[in-house]
Amino acid sequence: MLPACSAPATEALNRECFCESLDADALAREIDRELGELGGQRDRSGADPGQERRADWVRTRCPHVFAPQPVFVAPTQLARIREIVAAVEAVVALPGYRDAALRESPDLARQTGGGDHPGPQGVFLGFDFHLDDGVPQLIEINTNAGGAMLNAVLARAQRACCPAMAGLVPTAASVDAFERAIVAMFHDEWRLAGGNRPLRSVAIVDEDPQAQYLYPEFLLFQRLFERHGIRARIADPAALAVRDGRLWIPAQGEDGGADFPVDLVYNRLTDFYLDDPRNAAVRTAFETACAAVTPNPRNYALHADKRRLVWLSDPLRLGEFGVPPALCRLLAAHVPRTEPVGADNAERLWTERRHWFFKPATGYGARAAYRGDKLTRRVWEEIRAGRYIAQRFAAPAERVVAEGEAALKFDLRAYAYHGTVQWVAARVYQGQTTNFRTPGGGFAAVYSTTTGGTGA
Repeated sequence: MLPACSAPATEALNRECFCESLDADALAREIDRELGELGGQRDRSGADPGQERRADWVRTRCPHVFAPQPVFVAPTQLARIREIVAAVEAVVALPGYRDAALRESPDLARQTGGGDHPGPQGVFLGFDFHLDDGVPQLIEINTNAGGAMLNAVLARAQRACCPAMAGLVPTAASVDAFERAIVAMFHDEWRLAGGNRPLRSVAIVDEDPQAQYLYPEFLLFQRLFERHGIRARIADPAALAVRDGRLWIPAQGEDGGADFPVDLVYNRLTDFYLDDPRNAAVRTAFETACAAVTPNPRNYALHADKRRLVWLSDPLRLGEFGVPPALCRLLAAHVPRTEPVGADNAERLWTERRHWFFKPATGYGARAAYRGDKLTRRVWEEIRAGRYIAQRFAAPAERVVAEGEAALKFDLRAYAYHGTVQWVAARVYQGQTTNFRTPGGGFAAVYSTTTGGTGA
């Protein structure tokens, strides 16, 4: 019998349930179905996935992106995650908070990207949580959180390992609803950017996109857009050009065809303030609002600059912004204390380093992030000289995937828009941070009795 879905019960399932919920054959069929009409796309080696089964190509490129087993999360934990996400969005909406954040940001972030309109709010905000002793702890917010479409594919390939699990497996209806919400979100961003006609074209933009680990997801997004009547291209930012008041992907000689006009840029770049000259066309499009850019520098400055966690974890500062006391208490309990590393606290933080995690203020993907108990003096001096924040260490939850083996770690990623959680996924890993290199790890389905397995 399935235990009651309290936090202790789900922890027991994460320790003792070794059944594989991922149907590998169903996953292969789903990938083939989704990508079956996308030929001529080349990966980093120059291979064309159209020359082989798409599922085999994805498995070869990304061998550890799909975890075979689910992660169990209590309904109360998911409900609290939704409350935290809504609370953060309520804080970000306050004029005092926005003004303070934008004062600390480059001038570009003070633009809305919508001209006289509100401007895009940022698709796929990713709120990443650890369940420290079962309590959700918000460790960071990302503005271009990857994995949403991969998790939709993963959800469609789940199976019940026993009758007790049947009610936890994501339903086709829930995944359909998630995909509709994704498309609706991009239409909303187009409207907020001042689009006064239907959204017709999207450019999915990242540096050397075919070389990106999650390139298969770009193809999945392209397919999703095209299924809903929106033309889509995947492009390197250097391939874009602004002319005649519009953003374009010029026709390539080898491809032929006409220039591709871009209504909206789905921005997967990690150059958050678009400083790199290679991103000049995207920057111009944002500055002039000749195309919608989402997420954009303003979205990043308000949500994802890690210095914002300093404020979100400080009830006194939140009170100065006019945050109601109840929300101050909620965030203080669920955002680990965070402070900038500076001359005034460096020695204390070094002494207490075992209790802290150190991250660059504008970093991404766990790059140059360090757990305090692993620090050397050499690395510490680099942290002191750089722009780092120190975050009180919040332990990730654990998932045992095989009897007698050491537990893996997992975090939870809540994909959200306008303060509403659209989907919750888990990332299972071994090591200091998520890495998609762990056998048995990767994105994992979230099972909870109240959600049909989606966590949304």
